Amino acid sequence: MPMLTKYIRISTKGNTDIIDITQQLEKIREEEGLEDAVMFLSVIGSTAAITTMEYEPGLVRDLKEIFEKTIPFNKNYAHNLTWNDANGHSHLRSSLVKTNFFISVTDGKLDLGTWQQVVLIDFDTRPREREIVVKIIN
Repeated sequence: MPMLTKYIRISTKGNTDIIDITQQLEKIREEEGLEDAVMFLSVIGSTAAITTMEYEPGLVRDLKEIFEKTIPFNKNYAHNLTWNDANGHSHLRSSLVKTNFFISVTDGKLDLGTWQQVVLIDFDTRPREREIVVKIIN
């Protein structure tokens, strides 16, 4: 099976910035004429993640609140003491959600529910230029 590699580059604000990347994936699917394929997404870095959600303002706010309650920013993480960079929470959140994600394509459509979008979440403490590698098996 041939494999293709594409890239998505995104500027983020950091601090649990949640960005819908579904349209970028649709664009790749369309440009490559994908009918029956698998797309493997991997965000480069250990302070970001990829997942799905219903991307609407209320749920975006709720998800940010859940991350803050579960893995708060202002806690003394051992990582912060090791590197003195105050982003231990960013690494933990990324590890929990994961930096990679599979999405399938069937009959020329991303296999997503009506209210389901693919999102990049940047947990780092500053704006970043993020790169997502998209490997396609067609």
